[in-house]
Parts: sequence; structure tokens; C-alpha cells
Amino acid sequence: MSQDNGKSPALSSRHLLGLEGVPADEITLILDTAEAMKEILDRPIKKVPTLRGVTVVNLFFEDSTRTKLSFELAEKRLSADLINFSKSGSSVAKGETLLDTARNIEAMKVDVVVVRHQHPGVPKFLADRLTSVVVNAGDGSHEHPTQALLDMMTLRQTFGHFKGLRVAIVGDITHSRVVKSNIHGLITMGAEVMLVGPPTLMPRDVESLNVKVSHDIDEAIAWADALNVLRLQLERQKSGFLPSLREYHMTFGVTLERLAKAPKELVILHPGPMNRGVEIESAVADSGASVILEQVTNGVAVRMAVLMLLSAPEGIL
Repeated sequence: MSQDNGKSPALSSRHLLGLEGVPADEITLILDTAEAMKEILDRPIKKVPTLRGVTVVNLFFEDSTRTKLSFELAEKRLSADLINFSKSGSSVAKGETLLDTARNIEAMKVDVVVVRHQHPGVPKFLADRLTSVVVNAGDGSHEHPTQALLDMMTLRQTFGHFKGLRVAIVGDITHSRVVKSNIHGLITMGAEVMLVGPPTLMPRDVESLNVKVSHDIDEAIAWADALNVLRLQLERQKSGFLPSLREYHMTFGVTLERLAKAPKELVILHPGPMNRGVEIESAVADSGASVILEQVTNGVAVRMAVLMLLSAPEGIL
């Protein structure tokens, strides 16, 4: 997050740019608010007027399914007015700059910009130049704060706490936008984190992240309470990071056979989309240990909470 003074007295920032530096009490506030939002999703009429009159633009420069739909649903559940932007067919494709695009959208009196971009730092760039609230929906391999928050919400619902919880994040660590947000959030809340994957998919600065590192999936399974299994980005396989998908599955794939050797039953998370039979076996993804669909539901609640805390009109909170 940036350190601006926010509209809401509850959060110290006007924006959600990442989880690095966000204090534990504010993470707890977001998660507690998301629990209240989840109750709305269980109602016969799944809509409240909280953000009536607030205009949100979803500024997605990258393809997305879950995140984009989740933000759209969150905005509609809160009665916000929303505009969807996609790079394809826009003026960006004709050569317009990112800043000109954003300023033109803001000139239409937009209150909140939800931005997803392939380059790290774009949400911060916009937050420094626009008067709108900016929410990071994923920027390159930097951060994806709402994904980490929904992962944390799911873990808290399952275990009831974070203190001493052991979470192993497995897969393509280097290229994932989910990893850093999870590390910052989980460690702030008192959990322990292990990163697991082949050396070719580990960042060079991994030792500075205050986490354990392993290249052995069986070691991680024996250590962890929960596994967060990342999508193996298949496009990376063509870049020489891996010998083959088959070898990756044999070495790092999360399978029932491997989980059967664990000293306790593990909870399985996956941010999606899944490559079944590569990083995760279908039998695991569909098992009772999996909370993957709970993550999807919690994603809408978390995004409702973030939007409400950052942009609700005065007097609503």
C-alpha cells in the first residue's frame, strides 16, 4: 500500500498496491470485513447499496478470468457503477500511452481504478498520478494482493489462526505474482512460509525473503500444514526452465501418493487456473483436502471488502 491518508479512517492508505508493509491489524480488518461480505453472498438477494454512486473501472491490460469476474461481481454486489476496459480494440492498441488512457478514463469522473498489467509497478505509477483510488489486480511478477488476501481468508477459515501455521508455496516461484503478496501477508500474521520448486524457477534473491527454501516436494509435504500449489506457466517450458512437463510432474507434482506419506492431512490451495496432471493431480484437486472452490468464493468477498474499505462514501463505514 502507499502511505497516503485515505478516505476511510480504517485503513492508512488510499490504495491497495501490495501487502508489503501492510500492518497486521489492517490485514485483519480486511479479512474480518470480507467475512461480513461473505454473509451477503449467502442471501437470496445478493446485493447491498454500499457503493451506490461510486464508479469503478476495471483496467485490465492482461487476460484474466477469475480475477476479472471476481472484481466485477464484487462491484455489482456493492451496487457500484462499473466500466470494463480491455487492451484489445482500445486506443492503447493504436499507440495511446498508459497514462493518457488512465487520465482520459479519470476525466469521466471515475472513483476507483482496478488495474492488472504485465509490467511490475504500473499500479504504483498510476496511484502517484491519478486522484482515483487504485487497486492492484496483479502487476507482472510483483504482487497480487487480493489473491493473497483470499488465500489467507481461506486458511483462517480452515485453521482459525495464522500464528505458527506452516504454508508451503509450490511451483513457479520466479514468475508468480501471487508469491510475494502471500509471503508478506503470511509472515506479517505470524505464519511460516516455505518456497518449493526447481532451482531454475527460484528467484535470485530468494534468501532475502525470510522464508525457507526447498527443492524437494516430499520434504515440503512433511513440513507443511497447507500447500499452495501454483500454476506451472506452460509458456515458460519453452524457455528452457524445465526439461519437460512430465519430468516436472514426476518431481514436483502434488499427488495422492505423495500426500499419503504426510504425517497429517494437508489443506490444498491453488490460485488457478490449474494444469491438471502437471502441478496437481486431478484426484487431489477434487479431494476433500482441497479448498480451491472456497478460494473462489472468498475472492468475491475479499474484493468487496477492499472496495468498500477504500471507496465507500463517508458515513457508510
